[in-house]
Amino acid sequence: MAKKVDDDAIAAFLKGAEDWSREGDSIVRDFKAASDRDAVRAIGRIADLAIGANHHPELTWVYDSLHIVLSTHDVGGLTKKDLHLAGCIDDVLADTPSA
Repeated sequence: MAKKVDDDAIAAFLKGAEDWSREGDSIVRDFKAASDRDAVRAIGRIADLAIGANHHPELTWVYDSLHIVLSTHDVGGLTKKDLHLAGCIDDVLADTPSA
């Protein structure tokens, strides 16, 4: 089973990942795509990453906007898997046209 990362590791991650913020036992990111189609394409790419990693974010899609929540429910907090997947999601969103 994965282990929770400590608060210092989370703070260090967030220093280098300005688009993410901490909300309780999760990290969250909002993204506004250039269009609803661009948002859907990003969801598909994020889903492929999540399936490959066997680690699944909570995704909320409203028109051209995405809300992403990462946490490891089994441990009740954040793990290295969350931080790694957040970085991969950042790569996807960097390639997605934004508003």
